[in-house]
Amino acid sequence: MSSRSTAVWPAVHTERQALIQDLERLTPEQWARPSLCPGWDVHDVVAHLVESAKTTRLGFVRGLIAARFDFDRANADGLARERGATPEATLAEFRRVRGFTKTPPAAPATRLVEAIVHGEDIRRPLGIVRSYPVGPVAAALRYQLKTGVSMGGGRERAAGFRLRAADAGLDHGSGPEVLAGSLSLLMAVSGRPVSADAFTGDGAGDFLHAPAPGQG
Repeated sequence: MSSRSTAVWPAVHTERQALIQDLERLTPEQWARPSLCPGWDVHDVVAHLVESAKTTRLGFVRGLIAARFDFDRANADGLARERGATPEATLAEFRRVRGFTKTPPAAPATRLVEAIVHGEDIRRPLGIVRSYPVGPVAAALRYQLKTGVSMGGGRERAAGFRLRAADAGLDHGSGPEVLAGSLSLLMAVSGRPVSADAFTGDGAGDFLHAPAPGQG
């Protein structure tokens, strides 16, 4: 395992534990609240995080074959497998796997993206605010900026803009300038809805209202 990979896992484990602590305070109604992931409620997202934490390279390939190479179906199958009969059951399993260092055939940085972005998929609809360490958020953002949308990244969403995150010392790309915090930029390039108030710069309007990659 490379030193860079080794450095990712403590941050992943910290984010999983922070989310667990937030989840422990939720009511049954909050567990059933729609998340930022279309079609998934909070309980679904937690089940997905459990499945993600357990997934090995071989397990990912087997799941994809079983789903006839339909990535969305493989995700749905994994969610259904790990969604407990109650939120408490799913949360107990999330606690059990929080320290795992397994990953599908992708860079360990994807586990950091999953932990932070899915954490916000849950927190934002519930009005929960987390103060993230800047380093892990910046690492997740840098990964998303170099990874294509087809692989779960956000490279195409950032194309044609100069993105700047002063809190992380990040200056990416060229074109009309878009300034925001690293977390806001991470959520935006990951295709999540964001508040326009968090963005400034002469390119902010076009960046936030650009059609999704592949759309007209």
